[in-house]
Amino acid sequence: MEIKKIMVVGAGQMGAGIAQTAAEAGFNVMMNDLKPDFVEKGFGIIKKQLARDAEKGRKTEEETEAIINRISCTANLENANDADFVIEAIIESMEAKTALFKKLDHICPSHAILASNTSSLPITEIAAVTKRPESIIGMHFMNPVPVMKLVEVIRGLATSDETFSTVKNLSEKMGKTPVEVNDFPGFVSNRVLLPMINEAVYCIYEGVAAPEAIDEVMKLGMNHPMGPLQLADFIGLDTCLYIMEVLHSGLGDPKYRPCPLLRKYVKAGWLGKKSGRGFYAYE
Repeated sequence: MEIKKIMVVGAGQMGAGIAQTAAEAGFNVMMNDLKPDFVEKGFGIIKKQLARDAEKGRKTEEETEAIINRISCTANLENANDADFVIEAIIESMEAKTALFKKLDHICPSHAILASNTSSLPITEIAAVTKRPESIIGMHFMNPVPVMKLVEVIRGLATSDETFSTVKNLSEKMGKTPVEVNDFPGFVSNRVLLPMINEAVYCIYEGVAAPEAIDEVMKLGMNHPMGPLQLADFIGLDTCLYIMEVLHSGLGDPKYRPCPLLRKYVKAGWLGKKSGRGFYAYE
């Protein structure tokens, strides 16, 4: 199936990044969110990123303008009625995602593929609330989307080969490297990454070392570009906790038990960079 028109639902950092990347690849993109203010804020993120690219000589002003012109903003989900492909990048909540997919299933044309940028939730369960489970798929981008090459493409139980092939080709057209992953909690990326972050939190909790020391060991000893605790702050400690809970409940293994210190920080509102305080303090 040829994809011409894409809608991105959710205009936060991930949604804006996906919209920008799709527009850069030549697609016409509608960016949607619940309120016009949210969409405008997302559009502002895109403009800022493109202006930075132009400043650094990575894009010409003409290219930047063409990309911006391929993006339209809407707070009306009904505008998905002529979309060939919809990807949601809303909050990581099964209740919110299934409610959205029910609406999209009703609004979108029968040929449309509906994708989720979920980082941990089961695609099969999301697909089950629609009448087109064969056309539902996971498309998990990494943050920041315009820079990171990986896309985990996750098949649900009923996802068709045609849907998978279309999304694989779309990922490549967007300049990404698609990796096929089966539908398990956390997929590959977060099933490997989050337990490492959780173990780093346990190292603080048990007094093994200070956050700076733990991050330094992982950067210098394992050649990681960023330590696990600094990365957790960037992801958001609430998001880290949520994914650990999905792993713990979905797989039933005690090795995925979230560290009590992680829970304490989240309850205190120390969510990382976005709240100004996590394992580190931010301006």
